[in-house]
Amino acid sequence: MNTANQPLVSIIIAVYNAEKYLAEAIDSAIGQTWGNKEIIIVDDGSTDGSLAVAKGYENSRVKVFSQENQGASAARNKGLKEATGEYIQFLDADDLLSANKIEAQMNLLETLPGYLAICGTIHFENGTDPSGLAIQHEWFSEGSNDPADFLVKLYGGSFLNPGYCGMVTIHSWLTPKNIIDKAGLFNEMRNPDDDGEFFCRVVLASNGIVYADKAINYYRKFSDNSNTLSGQRHYAALRNILKSTDLKAANLLAHTGKPEAKLVMSRLYHENAYSFYPKFVDLSREAERKAKALAPGFKYNPYHHGFPLRLSKIIGWKAVRYLQYLKNK
Repeated sequence: MNTANQPLVSIIIAVYNAEKYLAEAIDSAIGQTWGNKEIIIVDDGSTDGSLAVAKGYENSRVKVFSQENQGASAARNKGLKEATGEYIQFLDADDLLSANKIEAQMNLLETLPGYLAICGTIHFENGTDPSGLAIQHEWFSEGSNDPADFLVKLYGGSFLNPGYCGMVTIHSWLTPKNIIDKAGLFNEMRNPDDDGEFFCRVVLASNGIVYADKAINYYRKFSDNSNTLSGQRHYAALRNILKSTDLKAANLLAHTGKPEAKLVMSRLYHENAYSFYPKFVDLSREAERKAKALAPGFKYNPYHHGFPLRLSKIIGWKAVRYLQYLKNK
């Protein structure tokens, strides 16, 4: 393929103890049909053989860096600082891209300055082959010319409309580097929602979002994710989740005065309060206070069906949550 006139795409792979999966992720990056690309691998202090796997691929187009363990956000920021591409593709070390992913999105972005591109996601269980799984196109397949409205729907989910369920994974996005420069780097606090807070700023710095319906990203699911950042439930991680919600609220509400925006952010705070309770009561109370400040009349109930819903209507969701906590403990 003639790459002379193609913009350069930087594929950034942050790695921490992903020796079992890294080669497959790198192969999916190398196999992209978009010809003009560089691959930047940042090993974040792995203690397994991840760095050796990455070094095995190193050449003029595959650059490998290593740093002391600082977290995924710091590794991605290192990748951004080393990237020379006009567009950025993030890829977690245990996930995959379809071969046409970048090309399909670039064909759209080259005609839409200031836009971001997303695509559909196939979730697959670790140890299974995702190639035969069908993709389900969700509500965001329609794209959006209103970044703030896009986030309201994303954060509101089925609470706003049953059709607004779903998630946008970090490797679904293809992002012009100049939009990231405008939005700022990842916040480097260790946070299970680091990419969510980052892309809140990126989306709001864009002109809109376009969807590539032929592109696919593959998201690996683990039956036990307690050792991953997203599975951590210790105090510092949950405190940073709350900080992430604070930043999302501040950024979104600075861009829109729609009542729905306050409502969906109130809902996110309520979900934080539920998630933190009863293990960390102080965090739960802080989240609930912020939720009520945004939407005083909103009556939150995390239970939607069955016996927990019926019981919560009698004794309240906190009492039900506490009973569940005691049972699980």
